[in-house]
Amino acid sequence: MARFDPSNLPEHEEDLDFSDIEERYQLSFEEGFDNIVVVDNIPIVDENKEEKLIQFLRKIFKNVGEIRDNHFVMPKAHNEKGKLVSKGFMFIEFETAEQASLAVKLIDGFKMDKSHTLAVNRFTDVEKYSSVEEEFHAPPEEEFVEKEHLKSWLADELGRDQMVIYRHNEVQVLWNMQKEQAQVAHSKSNWTETYIQWSPLGSYLTTFHAQGVALWGGESWKKIIRFVHPGVKLIDYSPNERFLVTWSNEPIVVPEENYDGPFGPEDEGNQIVIWDVKSGALLRSFPSLGPQGPSTRSTVSWPVFKWSPSERYFARVTPGSQISVYEAPSMGLLNKKSIKVDGVVDFEWAPSSTADKSGKVKEDMLAYWTPEIDNQPARVTLLNIPSQEIIRTKNLFNVNDCKLHWQSQGDFLCVKVDRHTKNKKVTYSNLEIFRIREKDIPVEVVEVKESILAFAWEPKGERFAVITTSDPNFTSATPGSTTLKTSASFYYLDKGKGKDTLQSFKVIKTLPGKSCNTIFWSPKGRNVLLATLRSQTVWDLEFYDLDFEPLESAAAKVPTGGEKDPAAYLQLLASGEHYGVTDIEWDPSGRFVATSASVWRHTMENGYQIWDFKGQLLYKETLEKFKQLVWRPRPKTLLSKDQIKNIRKNLREYSVRFDEQDMESSSQVSSAERQRRRQLLEDWTNWRKRVEADLATDRAAAGQQISASADDEEAEEVDEWIEEVIDEKEEIVA
Repeated sequence: MARFDPSNLPEHEEDLDFSDIEERYQLSFEEGFDNIVVVDNIPIVDENKEEKLIQFLRKIFKNVGEIRDNHFVMPKAHNEKGKLVSKGFMFIEFETAEQASLAVKLIDGFKMDKSHTLAVNRFTDVEKYSSVEEEFHAPPEEEFVEKEHLKSWLADELGRDQMVIYRHNEVQVLWNMQKEQAQVAHSKSNWTETYIQWSPLGSYLTTFHAQGVALWGGESWKKIIRFVHPGVKLIDYSPNERFLVTWSNEPIVVPEENYDGPFGPEDEGNQIVIWDVKSGALLRSFPSLGPQGPSTRSTVSWPVFKWSPSERYFARVTPGSQISVYEAPSMGLLNKKSIKVDGVVDFEWAPSSTADKSGKVKEDMLAYWTPEIDNQPARVTLLNIPSQEIIRTKNLFNVNDCKLHWQSQGDFLCVKVDRHTKNKKVTYSNLEIFRIREKDIPVEVVEVKESILAFAWEPKGERFAVITTSDPNFTSATPGSTTLKTSASFYYLDKGKGKDTLQSFKVIKTLPGKSCNTIFWSPKGRNVLLATLRSQTVWDLEFYDLDFEPLESAAAKVPTGGEKDPAAYLQLLASGEHYGVTDIEWDPSGRFVATSASVWRHTMENGYQIWDFKGQLLYKETLEKFKQLVWRPRPKTLLSKDQIKNIRKNLREYSVRFDEQDMESSSQVSSAERQRRRQLLEDWTNWRKRVEADLATDRAAAGQQISASADDEEAEEVDEWIEEVIDEKEEIVA
């Protein structure tokens, strides 16, 4: 072994080579300094102002976490004048690495003043990025993998709609086959644990699990993405499927060690989470308002957050005090403060936005109402967002409750007002209708004088329907009671003849002596279904057409050159009944409607029925442990108004082709049915011959004599033909 020779040491300490020692005892920054952050872009100050600056920064970081030993380290150096000043950055040491990560997430980009915007980074990140190679090396190019089209079902040649059925533990996506059993597009057992839900445009099918929700789609129904939220019970999508809101009655708990989930310390205790659907990123979490616990679902008002049609804003109400409007996707509070409204009860966004000449969204509108407080009357207010400009208010008196109903295009807002007399012994309702598109937004009052059970606008129309009752058994706590005697009324907007004629809503017709309690308009308008839901004794279904072309006898009552009587075009198409019906839903085309009886409500004859818009029962299926049926939504049409107008104009030409397709389908169905019956008869005959042969063998083995009786000798085979009318067409030859 060689002896140490001091003469071999370099003359200066800087010339010593410690690289081998540094390499051997290198400390991993990821392990030792992950609780330290570097704060850049702070003001440069001298020693006199240092303490004041630290006090200011301490206020900024106080809500992030506990700072170890109050440890703020601000490096200093002498400037050109020889004065000792700070270098414009500092180090802060937190108790935990999670607090350091939270500081980066919340404080990075914070504006101290006009000249200083803080840049916060983890100390380990600074060291990591400082060692990045100067020369750029392109990452390996990944092979392109084409994804399945999420709207592939729209290319169906027959233009059929899909629906999803949940029964027992099985979920099935089905094609509607009208009069025949639905065709299975995809089926899977234990696909969901609680229920199923479509996204608003039909792109995703959402399934629920103990640890969160999963989104499925495409032709092969692969899992698109999943969102981890333990105990999730309710979800809501933004109108264009960009954002997803999940809610759980279990507050979020973040484990202290070995946690690789999406939540951080800032999410601890929250129950509502907003996600980006495309990327799967957690955007922000919120606490629930009001009571919390296992039984909260029965009392929570859902959706908690309501989205504007442009998806630029979402908002929620704190009953009695304020409306909080947030911006998307930043998730920040609009103008950094809530809108204070004393006594506010509820609000609703208008379904359409105001745009400028270029088509860019300029303003969204919301309506809210406040009850009577002290000597102040109840009030309905229209508010523009983001300007927060109040554009209309209306005072209301003797008010018990209000419900806000926007027309689908945002042309009208109907406020259903439940009122009481001065002695508060008699209650009644009326309608306050705001005409949004007219100057100064006039308000028309429609007197009803009875209690209103249900109200619904015609989609994309200027008509609405109401169900009223004067039954003394009615109370606001039992609006769905089937013992009530009700009336159904239809209203239309009478525009008059002249330009100066005052427009007003008038009754088309009132139908007394009913038992219905719900209104279901076709999504295309015109047709409406009045139903008695969730009753133990009555299950009436009535199908109406508000634009029915009257027969000659009815048309003769309309004076030549006079106004058409809207009541002459209101026609009851059919009446029906579905025993135990609990849910009703129109398909997106407006041609079919599904009624169902869910085991979640009762166990009597669970299943579903498919009707056409005329009220004809097309198909019925009873399913044990049937739970849910939901039609798959369709996105908005890409056709222009002129194209739609042209299609309607030439509808007779298209109908010939559709009739041929229906005839061909019926022929195929009838042929298949005959083949099925022949096969059943053949199977039974073969079985009988096999059994007779086995019987003869057994008798012979037992020594019994086999003799043909007179009845057997004289027996003859009789074929019975059953005729069934598959289709019938009547032509009138002039």
